[in-house]
Amino acid sequence: MFKKITAFFPMVLGLVALATAQETKIYTHEQKAFQDALALYNNEQYQAAQTIFNKVKVSTKDEETAANSAYYAANAAVRLNQIGADRLMEDFVEKYPTSTKRNSAFADVAEYYFQTGKYPYALKWYDKVDQGSLSRGEMDKFNFNYGYSLFSSRKTKQAEKYLEKVTTSPVYGSQAKYYLGYISYQEDDYETANERFDQITDQNLLEEKLSYYQADMNFKLGKFEEAIALAKKQLPKSDRKEVSELNKIIGESYFNLDQYENAIPYLKEYNGKGGKWSNTDYYYLGYAYYKGGDYANAIAQFNKIIGGTNSVAQNAYYHLAECYLKLDKKQEALNAFRNASQMDYSVEIQKDAFLNYARLSYEVGNAYEAVPAVITNYLKTYPNDEHQQEMQTLLVDSYITSKNFAGAMQLLEDNRNYASKTVYQKVAYYRGIELYMEGDYMAASDSFGKSLASAEDMLFKARANYWKAEADYNSNKFDEAAKGFMAFKNNPSAKNTEMYKDIDYNLAYAFFKQKEYTNAITYFGSFVKNRDVEVEKLHDGFLRLGDSYYATSKYWPAIETYNKALELTGPEKDYAAYQKAMSYGYVDRSASKIESLEMFVAQYPRSSFKDDALFELGNTYVAQGKESDGLEAYDRLIKEYRGSSLVPQALMRQGLVNYNANRNDAALVKFKTVVRDFPKTQEAIQAVATAKLVYVDLGRVDEYAEWVRGLDFVEVTDAELDNATFDAAQKQNLDRNIDAAIRGYTNYIQQFPNGLHALDANFSLAQLYFGKGEKDKALPYYKYVADRSTSEYAEQALTRVCEVYIGKDDYATAMPYLLKLENQANIQQNRTFARSNLMKGYYGQRNYEKTLEYADKVLATSNIDNRIKSDAQIMIARSAIATNDETKAKAAYAEVLKIASGATAAEALYYDAYFEHKEGSYENSNIAVQKLAKDYATYKEWGGKGLVLMAKNYYALKDAYQATYILESVINNFGQYPEIVEDAKAELAIIKSKESQSNSSVNPN
Repeated sequence: MFKKITAFFPMVLGLVALATAQETKIYTHEQKAFQDALALYNNEQYQAAQTIFNKVKVSTKDEETAANSAYYAANAAVRLNQIGADRLMEDFVEKYPTSTKRNSAFADVAEYYFQTGKYPYALKWYDKVDQGSLSRGEMDKFNFNYGYSLFSSRKTKQAEKYLEKVTTSPVYGSQAKYYLGYISYQEDDYETANERFDQITDQNLLEEKLSYYQADMNFKLGKFEEAIALAKKQLPKSDRKEVSELNKIIGESYFNLDQYENAIPYLKEYNGKGGKWSNTDYYYLGYAYYKGGDYANAIAQFNKIIGGTNSVAQNAYYHLAECYLKLDKKQEALNAFRNASQMDYSVEIQKDAFLNYARLSYEVGNAYEAVPAVITNYLKTYPNDEHQQEMQTLLVDSYITSKNFAGAMQLLEDNRNYASKTVYQKVAYYRGIELYMEGDYMAASDSFGKSLASAEDMLFKARANYWKAEADYNSNKFDEAAKGFMAFKNNPSAKNTEMYKDIDYNLAYAFFKQKEYTNAITYFGSFVKNRDVEVEKLHDGFLRLGDSYYATSKYWPAIETYNKALELTGPEKDYAAYQKAMSYGYVDRSASKIESLEMFVAQYPRSSFKDDALFELGNTYVAQGKESDGLEAYDRLIKEYRGSSLVPQALMRQGLVNYNANRNDAALVKFKTVVRDFPKTQEAIQAVATAKLVYVDLGRVDEYAEWVRGLDFVEVTDAELDNATFDAAQKQNLDRNIDAAIRGYTNYIQQFPNGLHALDANFSLAQLYFGKGEKDKALPYYKYVADRSTSEYAEQALTRVCEVYIGKDDYATAMPYLLKLENQANIQQNRTFARSNLMKGYYGQRNYEKTLEYADKVLATSNIDNRIKSDAQIMIARSAIATNDETKAKAAYAEVLKIASGATAAEALYYDAYFEHKEGSYENSNIAVQKLAKDYATYKEWGGKGLVLMAKNYYALKDAYQATYILESVINNFGQYPEIVEDAKAELAIIKSKESQSNSSVNPN
């Protein structure tokens, strides 16, 4: 028989959208406002629809549209139980007597009241229906509904008249016979009742139907206790399908009576329509568990409600969030609160859900949108909210916890009342640290300065002093660095920091860089007395202390200090030994110098100073009159270090030794070798000049002239002009007139491209452009110097060339220079720089074997910072992923996690979650994704990939709601990453397809 609509939640009856044949035309009507209103009406949003229909009704010039608008506006009034709704419908009929919806209006309103159980109202409108215009099928429905309405209004005699008309109807016949019999039974007319019931051939079915329908009617009339009694009576004699429906009646009746514990066993026995539950069914059972405090079971029901877009869903998601909070599942609660906050069926629930969503976003992070944006949106949506102060505080903290210090600075500079001076001090400090780590030392110094200007917390003031000094030091502002380090040292709170033990070391270096060696000696001396420091740093302290003594001509203290350095472990022991040997020379201990240099050459065969040692050894032997030993030392240098800048000098020294010994032909051989192998160098110029003297002594001037004419770099007649032009540019540079110096060097290079000072001019010009940040302009001049590998500037120029190309991400061009730098660098830091970037370059070329080779080289280097180690480990990990070596990748990413920051840390966290997921550790995987969302929210791509992974984890944990909600959020919020969105769509399709098999509310498409 006909059934009324089941309640969606306690004591609130749902509505049924009516659809008539006439609506087809309206759906295709071109007027957008009317169509929008119709869509709202069909979605049961009657208030909103009515407002628009009323506007359309008075604004349109189309009579049919006006009539239809009046019709739907009146219908909406009926469904909203508005006072005067009947009058509106009557007005419609009077005003539009020719409307095609006239008869539909009467029938639709009558059927609406019939469907909602308001049978006296239904009768009033059925009386207005023109029965003559109804088809035969419509007439059967009219007669039955009218008869049933009369029956429900206790007008049984009149009811019989209409029910009799449909006893032969294939649709309504059985039901009409049943109610006719029931009317007779109520009137104690047993003979007629039996006669009518006898027309139903199955007597057992008659008895079953009687109790079943009584239970059903009572439930839908809100007579829940009667419905329970009748349904329980009927249960033992019902078939499987009716048992399911009766359990639903009993369960929902108990539910509406707030007897949730009694409701649960019956609600669980309901099998659903066609074997599927709906979102509403899951809501009833979930809410019953929730009211009983069984939050785990409540979650198990609520989280099956997928894609709900009505008040039931909003209630369900809100209570689901509460259940998650009760079980301390905050990430899950965040998603559910977010969902509830995006629905406006209940503004109270919406606001409270938004508040909790903002709080949880701050607490656990948010991968969908930036936490500050969430809180800012809340403040804008509810500007006069009682939680405003709390939200402002959380807003500032959210920038800090999400490490968005740039955003925090902007916020506080625009709204200084949001936080105290202390908070501003700390935010400015952290922003400075961030800029420092990015290598923007000038901006970092400025931010630390702002922190110091608001200093109230002395500990943070000390830290800001320290790191501002570090930033100034790295910007070559050594005087400012010294002041900052001194301010740090003099702050009592500095003693509570981890940097304090090294402050003398830093101060000493700041003075050392300014060539204030007396102060450097004081602080290096203080530092090395503190043996509670890293051995390598102590070793370096002794080295620089020795250098300071050396620079101030205090050679005996220098020797003693270098000896102390040699006693310690460190990467520059060869340097200490070399400097010690050189110091012996300055205290007139030539024998000791020679002995030390010979020992150095034997003990450090691979030292970058070996060529220097051989050169000095040759010089010292010659000075001591041991020419053959000296020439032999020069020969070793020339043979073993062809690429050394000292080779042309050694050849020159050999030539001069031979010249002074009157071995003129031997001298000419050496001078000509310099000119041939090292043209355009200072040594070549000097060789030409000295060779001239030899030729003059030999009386072979014509031979000299013929030789020198074949040399393109010798412009003897222009030498004076050459020197004058270079000196002019040099003076401007020394006076720090940068632009004038640039013009001067440029002019010199244009006039004397192969001049005496071409190398110096090109290098100085490159340095000036680089210092101004004009790296592209500096590049050709650095390349000029880098291509002349024997100059003293070659290594620095080569490093700069690599930096510029890498800054452009042009590894293809940088690679040859990086290889050259690796082979020629004397400074370990530059060699490490080359290897680190060769590693990245090979990775970009997908040469994973070479990538791994150079990563291993980098990691084998001692005394490198964590950032470089992290880069190497990430290259190993990525190469392993690319070659499907997930075991190696997992190990490498684990190492990255220990030391990384920023984007590499976000990547490592994602892969931590990825490997946990693959191993079936879904909860641990989610913990990693949550950390990714909270600590690295600015790295959206990794956050999006993490969310897709989290969705897979939740589905594996049988939480379909979390899985689908996360995937839908990814699809809606990560459009800038199409690959991630496609992954999310594919996963969502799989889940919905599976869930639609058990939930009728889920659309698999």
